Amino acid sequence: MNVKPRAVLVGPPGSGKSTVGRLLAERLGAAFRDTDADVEAVAGKEVGDIFVEDGEERFRDLESAAVAAALAEHDGVLALGGGSILREATQELLQGHTVVYLQVGLADAVQRVGLGTARPLLVLNPRSQLKRLMEQRRPIYERLAVLTVATDGREPADVVAEIVKGLPA
Repeated sequence: MNVKPRAVLVGPPGSGKSTVGRLLAERLGAAFRDTDADVEAVAGKEVGDIFVEDGEERFRDLESAAVAAALAEHDGVLALGGGSILREATQELLQGHTVVYLQVGLADAVQRVGLGTARPLLVLNPRSQLKRLMEQRRPIYERLAVLTVATDGREPADVVAEIVKGLPA
């Protein structure tokens, strides 16, 4: 049996992967799955704690395994952690999937993420860190995406409607 997610959402922190993903799954009558939640379930602790206690490399290992499992098992809407696309093996696994890049500008991302949140890669000088992450990852998101949807200044429902129109039948 060949299981494949209907849509795989990628994008930087604050792009709306979880919010849009839940709404999209509801609209499609499908299940929603977030690989960050899968990582937390396996590790028994929150993503921020994994970074602090075990390091980024350990988190990325857990994340890679979570993405591989979700791509093989899940047939609904899948939201990936913002940095999950950094590993070559994950990029290869995403080939042939309906990858939707949720594009967001720095101002909207900062507003949505909030600069006091427990996002491990945004601890020191969060605004410049987020800008750097977004610039570093943008070419990968763009290359992997079969559909790119801008989320700046838009309601999640509008973003979902655009994704639904762009999904393969």
